[in-house]
Amino acid sequence: MMKARFLTEIANYTNTKIAKVILNDTVEIADFTIKQVTESTIGMQYMIPSSQISLVTKIELADASGRVISSNEVYVPIASDTLLLHTIQVKEAAS
Repeated sequence: MMKARFLTEIANYTNTKIAKVILNDTVEIADFTIKQVTESTIGMQYMIPSSQISLVTKIELADASGRVISSNEVYVPIASDTLLLHTIQVKEAAS
């Protein structure tokens, strides 16, 4: 079993790699309201402006050079400016 401090180290490393959010392959968000690690969980908050997008169908996390780290299909209608909370939990999984 992995020690909690090692899972926190992995979460901190991952947090430093995440530089931006890409919505639907077109809208890039690099400004986070909150981006922090608590134990082994990365918590990010970012604003999705309704003037740029009305429906989010894909959320990607990318590094500074634009390489995708994580990609998720979603369905999030955006009727007004929306503050999204995005969390990533680092944990050990049995195979």
